[in-house]
Amino acid sequence: MTTENKRRKFDANFKKEAVALVTEQGYSIGKAAKAVDVSENNLRRWRKEFVQVTSGENLDTVERAELEKLRK
Repeated sequence: MTTENKRRKFDANFKKEAVALVTEQGYSIGKAAKAVDVSENNLRRWRKEFVQVTSGENLDTVERAELEKLRK
């Protein structure tokens, strides 16, 4: 008997809303992760990525595509 571990995929809007629980509503990472049924590590990583994108340190997919187009 085998059990397959399938990775769940989360869209950008779900991640943004999950991060907003922490950044805008004051939830702790643990409580927010439990509320949206994801691991704390995922939520920490999403928050870090969100901060990088909003600060301009990292490009989101739309900006990255535009940059690649401009480079061509």
